This record gives sequence, structure tokens and C-alpha cells, in this order.
Amino acid sequence: MSDAADRRDYPTRPWVGIGVIAFDGDRVLLVRRGKPPREGQWSLPGGAQHLGERAEACARRELFEETGIEVGPLELAAVVDGINRDPTGEVRFHYTIIDFCGHRSSGEARPGDDVAAVAWALPEELPGYDLTPDVLRVIAEAREKPARK
Repeated sequence: MSDAADRRDYPTRPWVGIGVIAFDGDRVLLVRRGKPPREGQWSLPGGAQHLGERAEACARRELFEETGIEVGPLELAAVVDGINRDPTGEVRFHYTIIDFCGHRSSGEARPGDDVAAVAWALPEELPGYDLTPDVLRVIAEAREKPARK
């Protein structure tokens, strides 16, 4: 693959990103991004899938690398397209994000990898984190999954 095909900013194709909605009771795990895109903003833990890596394995790897948390069984929660354009309208970032959800089974949350901070948030605390509408939607959808009931 050429260098142009490997670029995450101004890519020649969408990147597959894998996210995890990790619950501990009613609390959901959030991370403050330490790098672009959305540097400094709160979101869900996750990152790019590696070639040859299964989606669920990527979810578990990214969750652990970014937060030190492990989860039990995972369930597909949502698929979201994250597209960020520069001021000229050109696509700067394009991720197709596959979000899984599960419950914390071990570990204590701590920032790692490209994460600046972590937080466990109750539903009523989510507005204070200035999350994107897509993140709020997938958290709400994950709360309705059979494993949550």
C-alpha cells in the first residue's frame, strides 16, 4: 500500500474504527481524546482496526489500551459514519465506526494510549461531557440491548 492509502487525514478511503460502550451498572465509560480527530473532546473508547484483526478482538484491544478496562460478552450496538470536512469541504477524516457494548468485567479505568482522561458517567451526567449526537444516540441504543435488560 502506498503512503497516500495509509493516511488517516485526507484519506483515499474510509477507515474502519471500532468503539466500545462499556457499562458498569448505569455508568458508561467515556474518554477524552488526546489526538485528532476530536482532540480534547469526550467520546467512547475505540480506534482503527488492524489488517487481519477481527472486529471484536479490535474492540477488546482498543478498550484495554485506552482505558485498562476489560468487558465480558460484547454485542453489536450501532454503526456510525464519522466524516469530518475541512473549511474547503474536502474530507479530512472518514471513519466507519462499529460500536460494540458490554459490561466491565475487570480493570480500573485509567487513561492510556491516545487518551487524555477517562470518566464513568451516569445518564444524567452525559450533557456535561458535550458528546456528539451520534455518541449520545449509540449510548441510548446500547442501553436498550437485550444484555442490558
